[in-house]
Amino acid sequence: MRERRYSSTSPDRLAAALFDVAAESGLENASVREVAKRAGVSIGAVQHHFSTKDDMFAFALRKFVDELLSRLAAVQEDEAPSRALFAALSQLLPLDDARSREAHVITAFAVRAATSPTLAEIRRKTLFTIRTGISAVLIGIGTPEAETRAALLLATVDGLALDAIGSPALYPPEYLQHVLETQIRLTLTGTDAHRSEIELAS
Repeated sequence: MRERRYSSTSPDRLAAALFDVAAESGLENASVREVAKRAGVSIGAVQHHFSTKDDMFAFALRKFVDELLSRLAAVQEDEAPSRALFAALSQLLPLDDARSREAHVITAFAVRAATSPTLAEIRRKTLFTIRTGISAVLIGIGTPEAETRAALLLATVDGLALDAIGSPALYPPEYLQHVLETQIRLTLTGTDAHRSEIELAS
């Protein structure tokens, strides 16, 4: 009976509701009850799909990561390396309302990952995938110490996102774009791409 009663409730719908609650009230307030209320379903419907709150969090984070990685993969490979890096990494910065909302929630997940092995593993795999993608671009143009530079570039973007959501007045979007552009240029120092004069932001 329970299977038929709740089978039409989509886990994706619940994940979206969780994301909304977390963006507006913080991840700590994304309880099963609040998620059910936001999704317009019963608590039992949520528990049908997720036996624990952590299971619900893990599903929501994986869903977001899949969508994020798809956006990063959509960056045109025939772009100049500097443009490709800018287009991809700007997805991780709070440059508009949508990305600001994402940055708030992802930062909250990062904090919770410190005490959740499941979330920590999802975060580890995500960072590794993004860093590997950056490394591939840098290796492709002969960047010295490509993997180290990739790690530094990603760490810079993560730090910028954290500072920007904590102190938005100090990090308006145009400043974040300028810092990202500058950091990419520094990362590409010593490569043919660096010697080419390319404007990153149109």
